[in-house]
Amino acid sequence: MSPAAPPARPVPSLALARWCAANGWPVHPLAPGRKTPIANCSACKTRTHDAASCPCLPAGRPCHGFHAGTTDLDRIERWWGGASRAGVAVACGAASLVVIDVDAHSVAVPDRNRLLPGIPIHKAVNLDGLTSGFDSLALLSALRGQVSPAEDESTLRVRTPSGGLHVWYRNPFPLTRYRSSAGSSPKVALAWQVDVRAQGGYIVAPATRTLQGSYDAVGDARLPAALPEWLAQELTRTGHVVVEDLPKPAPARRSSSRAQGRPSGKARGARQLLMQLAATVSECSAASEGTGFTEKLNRAAFTAGGLSAAGQLDESEVKQLLTAAAQAARPWQSARNEKIILDGFAAGAVRPFHLEGHS
Repeated sequence: MSPAAPPARPVPSLALARWCAANGWPVHPLAPGRKTPIANCSACKTRTHDAASCPCLPAGRPCHGFHAGTTDLDRIERWWGGASRAGVAVACGAASLVVIDVDAHSVAVPDRNRLLPGIPIHKAVNLDGLTSGFDSLALLSALRGQVSPAEDESTLRVRTPSGGLHVWYRNPFPLTRYRSSAGSSPKVALAWQVDVRAQGGYIVAPATRTLQGSYDAVGDARLPAALPEWLAQELTRTGHVVVEDLPKPAPARRSSSRAQGRPSGKARGARQLLMQLAATVSECSAASEGTGFTEKLNRAAFTAGGLSAAGQLDESEVKQLLTAAAQAARPWQSARNEKIILDGFAAGAVRPFHLEGHS
């Protein structure tokens, strides 16, 4: 099978796993006829170790679910070769995929204020007929003036046996990671009955068959399109971006030499100042607008340029840190983030900034 032409109907799992791996998507086995991973071995259930050190994997035995996802063809052959009936799943985070999992469960519709987290729905909005995740996702899309992902014909969409839909997207900025969530979560959710499969989750591969039925691609698209900008903004607004803790300054090393202490004191103070400014940038991930993001990023870059010109910070390290903070807050505007950083840094570099109070 060509990476550009995925199977449109159930096929042998080995062929399907190879196709996924050819697209760079780490795969792992599902229990035969089920949509859940094969259970860990008895030894792994009673002791704590990660997938990298598990003896099952080099021995060709499946273990640790999506944590053990791989594109290694030899391991794939051992997992699905012969008469294996195991299904195929893709580890979303490692594959840089964001899959919108739309459910159609028959459950009671919650209060209107719980349909779209963070968005109050006025009483004048008629919600008659709203019964599933398809409806709540359509409502969110309509409020943003966008086509619902469930109707997005540009990307791979997979109908599930229960009547739901998996909408596959490619994360165009892999350095920005999105967390998985459940539509029923009171903390992090995109919409009612709409789950997100990303970092920390997996998705059943298209053309997989379970006891409940098969996962069939719909429409003409057979590969994931890039995650739409508006949807990236919604994921950011609803807390799905994984914000890494900014690195802490290394603890100061005491020295009996006054001369040895001078540069470390200045560098330490400069780095602490930059950390504070970078933190204000990354904190803008709490909302997609109204946070003063551009001003904060520009101020941080300007200050960094001045400190770098004064010899108190390393230019490449500074730009890398600011880029990470900007991507955590505004992952959908990578090019604009870079321009703000470069322009601010260049402007600050013509005015070297020496921190006072360190001798």
